[in-house]
Amino acid sequence: MPTLKPAVLALEDGSVFHGLAFGADATVAGECVFNTSMTGYQEILTDPSYFGQIVTMTASQIGNYGITAEDEEAGGPKCSGFVVRELSPIASNWRSQETLSDYLARHGIPGISEIDTRTLTKKLRVDGAMKCCLSTLPLTDEEAVERARGWQDMAGSDYVQDVTCDEPYIWGAEEASRFNAPYLPTGTTLGAHPAHEQRFRVAAFDLGAKYTIFRKLIRHGFDVQVFPANAAPEMIREHAPDGLFLSNGPGDPAALDYMHQTVTALVPELPTFGICLGHQMLTHALGGSTFKLKFGHRGGNQPVKNLETGRVSITAQNHGFATDPKSIEAGGGVVTEINLNDQTVEGLRHKELPVFSVQYHPEAAPGPNDADPLFEDFRHLIASRLAGNV
Repeated sequence: MPTLKPAVLALEDGSVFHGLAFGADATVAGECVFNTSMTGYQEILTDPSYFGQIVTMTASQIGNYGITAEDEEAGGPKCSGFVVRELSPIASNWRSQETLSDYLARHGIPGISEIDTRTLTKKLRVDGAMKCCLSTLPLTDEEAVERARGWQDMAGSDYVQDVTCDEPYIWGAEEASRFNAPYLPTGTTLGAHPAHEQRFRVAAFDLGAKYTIFRKLIRHGFDVQVFPANAAPEMIREHAPDGLFLSNGPGDPAALDYMHQTVTALVPELPTFGICLGHQMLTHALGGSTFKLKFGHRGGNQPVKNLETGRVSITAQNHGFATDPKSIEAGGGVVTEINLNDQTVEGLRHKELPVFSVQYHPEAAPGPNDADPLFEDFRHLIASRLAGNV
């Protein structure tokens, strides 16, 4: 049995939590946030939208089903650190390839367990997301607090350049096949979609995209060409896509001036679908603005109401910024969805152009599949544009 080592989590307001170390021997700083999902910790760890953040899970025990390479949403963990109430002493699942602690250690990510995550979460809800320091190395409380206070603010930070791809590439069938769950019994129809006779070419900006968003696009009849965030509009036009997709990603959407300009240039030309950070890029392309939420929306249980249909969906979300609803009106934007917890903007569309976006993650990795029809909505927009109807 491994030797138990102490660890510390310190917040910028001077609060200090002592617990037990797991994962890597390291000291890191970042923004302390919480996620309310009951499952899916591996997808959360590997979501590039968490770059620069130390994630607290509100579920009481984490790690019980281990880690499998098939469930990664990027090439390893992208968050800075991990905070849990109880680390499961065993990984009990036939798909498990290694324990959570070993996985984090292999990637240099520290974790802390045996702290009161309920108290920590309540503090973040009342006072807002805070800068913090997590250390599994010998460090005094005072040193940890100072390191937390010395970390850069999330507001104003461009982390997209840290997680985007280096060069354009085609998301191939070999990657997409991983999403077809080969470990399921032969003949299963779980998550099946009808084959599409006509496939559309989509230019997908990788702002920190999760693998499953590309897998979902493939399964809904799209051929996906992925582009780095700094790709110029001319590069997109050279590939003559049928539509444009804007992915999720980390950091402050207001700091991405280069993306604002690129999206502004392309949306009049192409049917466009944006999610999460991509939704915020559309906000800025329409002349709108974004603001930082107090503690953000992170979890697989966020209720969203469509104002045009009255339909309520349960959605998976991970974001700390939101759209100012009044700011998009002059640019032709219309708010289509709101969060039922705090009434912030969860979706928008353009009054005339075939352009729409949502603040949440419709690929449901992890999370509910309520938003899956959005991929078909994107298909219909492209088909209508090619037919000359929009």
